[in-house]
Formats: sequence, C-alpha cells, structure tokens
Amino acid sequence: MSPRENSPVEVALREDIRFLGRLLGDTIREQAGVSVFDLVEQIRRAAIQYRRQHDVESRKALEKKIGAVEEDKATHVVRAFSYFHHLANIAEDLHQTRAVRTRSGARAARPEGSIAFALERLREAGVSSRQVVSLLERARVEPVLTAHPTEVQRKSVLDRQRAITAELTSRGAGAGADRPPDEIEQALRRQVLLLWKTSELRLVKPTVADEIENGLAYFKSTFLEVIPRLYAALEDELGASVRLAPFLRIASWIGGDRDGNPHVTHDVTQRAVERQATLVMEHYLAEVNALGSELGLSSEYTKISPELAELAARSPDRGVSRVHEPFRRALTGVYARLVATARELGAGSARAPAAPAVGPARPYATAAELQSDLEVIAMALAGDGAGLIAEGRLRHLLRAVSTFGFHLAPIDLRQHSGVHARVVREIFARATGRDVYETLSEPERQEALLRELVTARPLVSPHTRYGEETTEALRTLAVVADIHRRFGAEAVPNYVISMTGGPSDLLEVALLLKEVGLVTPGQEPQAAVNVIPLFETIKDLRACGGIMDQLFGLPYYRQLLESRGEVQEVMLGYSDSNKDGGFLTSNWELYKAERSLVEVFRKHDVRIRLFHGRGGTVGRGGGPSYYAVLAQPPGSVNGQLRLTEQGEVIASKYADPIIGRRNLETLVAATMEATLLDGSDLGGDEERFQEALEELSERAFRAYRDLVYETPGFISYFREATPINEISDLNIGSRPSSRKSSDRIEDLRAIPWVFSWGQCRQSIPGFYGFGTAVRCYLEKDRTHRLTILRAMYARWPFFRTVVDKLDMVLAKTDMGIAARYARLVADRKLRNAIFGRIQREHEDTLKAFFTITGTKTLLQNNLTLARSLRNRIPYIDPLNHLQVELLRRLRAGRGERDQLRRAIHLTINGVAAGLRNSG
Repeated sequence: MSPRENSPVEVALREDIRFLGRLLGDTIREQAGVSVFDLVEQIRRAAIQYRRQHDVESRKALEKKIGAVEEDKATHVVRAFSYFHHLANIAEDLHQTRAVRTRSGARAARPEGSIAFALERLREAGVSSRQVVSLLERARVEPVLTAHPTEVQRKSVLDRQRAITAELTSRGAGAGADRPPDEIEQALRRQVLLLWKTSELRLVKPTVADEIENGLAYFKSTFLEVIPRLYAALEDELGASVRLAPFLRIASWIGGDRDGNPHVTHDVTQRAVERQATLVMEHYLAEVNALGSELGLSSEYTKISPELAELAARSPDRGVSRVHEPFRRALTGVYARLVATARELGAGSARAPAAPAVGPARPYATAAELQSDLEVIAMALAGDGAGLIAEGRLRHLLRAVSTFGFHLAPIDLRQHSGVHARVVREIFARATGRDVYETLSEPERQEALLRELVTARPLVSPHTRYGEETTEALRTLAVVADIHRRFGAEAVPNYVISMTGGPSDLLEVALLLKEVGLVTPGQEPQAAVNVIPLFETIKDLRACGGIMDQLFGLPYYRQLLESRGEVQEVMLGYSDSNKDGGFLTSNWELYKAERSLVEVFRKHDVRIRLFHGRGGTVGRGGGPSYYAVLAQPPGSVNGQLRLTEQGEVIASKYADPIIGRRNLETLVAATMEATLLDGSDLGGDEERFQEALEELSERAFRAYRDLVYETPGFISYFREATPINEISDLNIGSRPSSRKSSDRIEDLRAIPWVFSWGQCRQSIPGFYGFGTAVRCYLEKDRTHRLTILRAMYARWPFFRTVVDKLDMVLAKTDMGIAARYARLVADRKLRNAIFGRIQREHEDTLKAFFTITGTKTLLQNNLTLARSLRNRIPYIDPLNHLQVELLRRLRAGRGERDQLRRAIHLTINGVAAGLRNSG
C-alpha cells in the first residue's frame, strides 16, 4: 500500500466505508433476515472470485448463484448492493470535503484548479492583479443547471443521505463532536434504517414543478451562501480595495427548456421565475433581519454619515427603544421595503414573512436600489472606522444582491428550430393568405424575415385564431415580456435554438420576439434577449463558422448585436455530436468548430461566448472541468464560459457547500488561466498534430458510423443487449426519452443512449472507433507516427484531455460483464457479429491507450478514481449480473412482471450510483 493510501484522510475514508457497510449489514439482517444477508455475501464473494479469475468455472458458479435467487428475495438483494453504493458515495464525498479542508488549513498548499494556484501562476507569468481585475470586469462564468433525466435518486433518498452525511461528519469530529460517540452511532443506525425503509423509485414521473423545486434546493444548500464568500476570497487575494463586477452566476434551463418536452409551457416558465424570486426574497429578508439583530450600534459611540441618517429617517420604525440605533432603524426600513417588493412581485411565501414589517413602505423598483441602500450602511460603517463589521454578513448580502437580483438565476428558453419554422410559416400564411414559407430557399427566407423585422407593423393579429403550437409559442414570449417588466431583463436573458441549420433560424426567433416587444424595430433596433444558435450534429458543427459568417454579414442582425454589447453566444452540443459521429470525431469537430468560430468572430470584430452543452459521461462531454477548459482552442474562452451541469452531476458537485465551492472555484480559475496564459506549446508542430488528428478522426468516424448506422440489425442488438426499454420506463425526468415515436437511433435522445450503454458496461459512446483509428494510423511508418502521437499527448492539452477521458471510460468498461448482456440477444449470429466487433475495438483501444500514454495500468495517473472503483467494483458487478438475470426472466415471461420490472429498475438505480457519472 502506498504512503498516500496510508495517509490519515485515506485511512479515515476506509474506516467510514467499513463502518457504514457494517451498519447496512446489521440493518439487512434485522429487516430482511439472516438468509438474505448470507445470500448477499455469497453473491458478493462469487462476483469477486469471477473478477479475479475470469474463468469458465467461476462464471458458472456466479451464474448459478444468481440464477437461483428467488423472486421474493431478489429485491432485497438488489437493494442491499444499491444502498452500499449510496453509503460509499456519502463517505467519498465527505472524504473529499475533509481533503479540501485539510488543504485549506495548510496555507502553503495551493492545489491545481484553485484560485490561489491560478493567481500564483498568473503572477509568475507576469500578469498583474490589475489585468486580472480588468478581465473579470468583462468576464462571465456561468454553470447552467438542467433537468436532463439522469438523476435516478428521489429527493426523499437524497434527504436521508444528507442526514447521514451530517451524522458521519459529527462522528469524524471525535472529541470535538457535540454528542457522545454512542449517541452519534445510534443516530446513524436510525438514518440507515430510514434509508432502507424509503422507496428508491418514483411511482410517477416527476413534474417540471418537481424539477424546479429540486433545482432550488442547491441554491438553498450551496449557491446563496457559497458564491458571495467565493467572491470575497477572490477579492481579498487580489487586494483589499478590489470590488469585482458580478461575473460568476448560476443559470438554469429548468422551466425554460421546452425542446422535446411538452410539459414546459408558458405558465411553467412563469412559475419557475416566481419560485426563484420567492426563494431569493426569503433569503434577503432573513439576512436583513439577522443584520438588524447584529447592528445595534448606538449613535452615542458611532459617527453617523448624513446618508445613513437619511436612510434611518425614511424608515417606518418609530420605536422609542431604537431612537439611538440608526443602523437598526435603517435596516428595519430596508426590511419593510423588501416585504413590499415581495408582495408586488408575487413572490410566494416571501409576501408574508415570519417577521412582519413594522409598517408600510415603498417597494424597490430594482435590485440596484436595494444594493444602494445596503451600500449606504456599509460606507457608514467604514467611515466610522468599523469597516471590519461590514466585511461579514453585510458584505455577503451585498454580493448576493448584485449576483442574484430579484430573480435568483437567469432562465434560458430553448426550443427546436423546426418549431419556430412551423410557427413562422403559420403566421405568414394567416397574414398573407399564401402558405409558401416552407418552400422558400434559405436566402429567400432571410429576405422575407428581414422585410418584416425592419417594420413596426405586427404580423400577429389578436383577432386571428392560430394553431396550438403557434399559440403556445406566442404565449411563452408574452410571458417573457411580462417577466422582464416585473423582474428585469436578466430573469430570462437567452433564447437557445436547437438544431440550428442557417441564419434564418435566428431571424425567425427575432421576428417572434418582435411580435411581443422584445425586439424593437427602427433605425437602431434593440433586442432584449440574446438569440443563441445551438450546433449539435457533426454536419452542423462543420457548417457553424460559415453560418455565423453569413449572419454577421446581415446589417440588421449586426444592429441587433450592437444592442447586446457586440457579444454573440454560440452553444455547442456534445451529446448529439457524439451519438452522430462517435467519441473521437465529436471531440475533434467540436474543437475545429471553436477554432472556426474564433476566426469568424475576429473577422467581424464580435466577442464570442461559447456555451458548452456537456453532460456527465465522457460520451456526453463529461470529464474534469478544469482540464477541459484549459484544453480549449486559443481565443475561444476569452473570459466567457457557460456550460451545462445536469442530472446526477449536479448533486455530486453542488449538494455539499464545500465541494460546491471547490467546483465553482475550479471554473473561475480555469477561465482566468485559459484567457490570460498561453497554454499552447506546439511551436512548429501544430500543423502536423492537426493533420494526424484529422486522419485519426476520419478513421474513427468511419468505424463508428459503420457499426451504429450501417450494420444491419444493430438497433435490434442495442434494444436487446442493453436495458434501454427499462430505462425509458423509469420515472427519472419529465421529458420523453425520444424526440419522435420511432426505433431510429437518430430520434433517440443522447441521454438514454449513453445511459443504457453505461449500464451494460459496454460504453461504446465513450471509446468506439479510437482503437481502430490508432491501429490504422500506425500501420504506416509505426516508429515515426508513434513519436507524433506521444508528442501530441505530452504537449497538446486538447489531445491529452481526450486520451485521459478514455482512461476513465475503459476503467468502468467490462467486457466480461458486457458479454453476459450480449447473450440476451436472441439472434446468435447477430450477437456474435456485433459483440465480437465491440470486443475487438475495446482491445484495440486498450492497446492504443497504453501505447500512447506509456502507462501499464488503467487509472495509473488518477489514483483517486482508482481507489474509488476498487471500493465499488465488488458491489457494482453483482448488480450487473443480477440485472442480466432479471432481464432474462422478464423477457422470457418467467415470474411476476411488475415485481421483475421493479427489481430491474432498482438495479439501474444501483449501477448508476456505483458508476456515478452515468448520464
């Protein structure tokens, strides 16, 4: 065992996992019986033996043991293995929190990815604090929460896990704990029992309202407290007098993303904004109330500024006891205005707070007015030499107001370009009496749209009845216009267009925005919303530079862009491009698309903001965010970074405040480094590296497309060798799993596509094609070409990131287990043909990986993940084997159908918990 594995923190982790495992074992004995506990142990040992031996005899022993599991015990066995993963996750997350705290306590420790490390690197490179501040004045770093359905755990289960985390934290405090050890252990036993008694599965799909509430939970637990403190730490690092502009925000698609989700309607978007406003107003009211309790400074001992005296005089607080407490009176007035503001905004429970206002007051028109009043209090404290007091709660509240406003988080709208085309077609047809829009060429569509955009005359008539789709689209934008009037334009600032194929797709949205007053025509047209193209397929990624070049060549669109500060956002789709072209080609085409966009934007003198549509898995653009940002092409970050955070990744990154702060800090640090440092060290090798990757990508693309889209029977193999049908039945998201009712892979959403391959441990979205590409590439002049590949890995951050992602995928892939899923395919000839190809590609990819990196084992350079998987594999494998057996029974019609489906769904839950980044 290495010295690192014997460190106190690592020893504490192992102890926590063993301890929680023991509590779970005791609970299983008590609740399910000794026979179930013994069966779980027998299966676990058989699975470990099979993993070690991988021989026919150990496989037969395992299959015999699992095949004999009775249906009434199957659910208990599955739950036992699943809950071990949940408990191991808790221990690992707590371990990560301890590690962060340990590093924070050691002042010399500046881990890579921290703000302190980034600033140190910048100083060593000659970048001054003034340059950093200048960057952050125009920067935007924005994780965007989405409700994409890969979070398989119910909120009830997550709540129990949080309670276990709290108790385990107390246990780890040792002598510093607030209760005796026996009492803490009893509390943990109670929580594990509650977890065992709680159903893991939702009986019905969550509504969008449920998803909105789930998203808000992370603001309560993490963002509202952590983000202001992160700003304060960064400002203190840069200099005592620095006060940064609000460049770091959290945005959301929850309640705004209607692409393929019929449940996201205009009233849902309105509810999302109002619920967000309620939460942030409740936070402000609680903080102002707490400040009022703190700031009982007497005018007898404090110098009072004229501005503070005026603020106190405007307060409805006339209490005699506070005559000499101007700060408290001022805050009572601020509180009263906040209550009035919440009432006017319709901000739910914040309209009737627990502590009522002392009297009537005028509501704030904007969050900037609230900020101004709070700054009066802060400046008065500083003027009296009590600035230290203002550096606590008041400083954090000021930062919260500047960051969250009255809307909490900007909500993006997203809709498919095809919907806009149909809506505009109907509007034109009703207005002109001629249904010809669909037949127009791209230039003709642009001409027709621009003709209407420049005039103030509306196309939509209140006296005309439109179809359901058009009516809903117009109602949605009318609601957005109302939201802008109530909460400000930052509440809904963006409109993302899925499957953008040409400039007309953006002009269609601009025209619809004009109809509700969100685009104002005239000599100097104004847009109140950013119109954002989303390029998703390989074809669209290759065309995106040309499309944006055409768009920027339209004088009217450039005028709209001027009204938005000459910043154009472009979203890039990682998921669909991977499903379309495979792992390597998707990554390379995304990189080339960014380079192309940088050139086009530079040519037209427009600032670029890239929005990265990343998921959790490698097959959907996942991987360490820090290295992913640093691997972007030069000029593509430039202080602007938006990226999606979705599904189970949100919980793993942001449920815990300490881990949440670390992840946010990583994004800020990476943005600063990627913008202000020259990370490229390719010299004269850039061209040959890119030529090599182009050749590799072409080979990988052909191999992937040939398997997935051109092999007869592949869809049947996919449907039978993976639990895709069972995943589609899971109640894990409000959105349907397919865009259309068809069997075509093109119509299947990327999330269930990747999720199902991960479940059966075949993981082709994360590796297929890479091995073939490298093998074919090395066939010509192996020595010379291998030198090039190794140089690319050593010196090109982009290529290194791509290859390192393979490390994680290959470590979680298991062809032995995958073979058991393959045997579910009824057609033996089809099974052998396709699985044989997947096996050979896996072998080729392993060889390629080790050849390029020079490593001997997987995860040799990622000891944390290696340790994590070492702890989990003995519990993931049995769930996979059980899943295969249950699928076989279900499909053969053996056993009670509902009971089998429930047990299968539980295995899906457990495997996802074990692999963690499953979708």
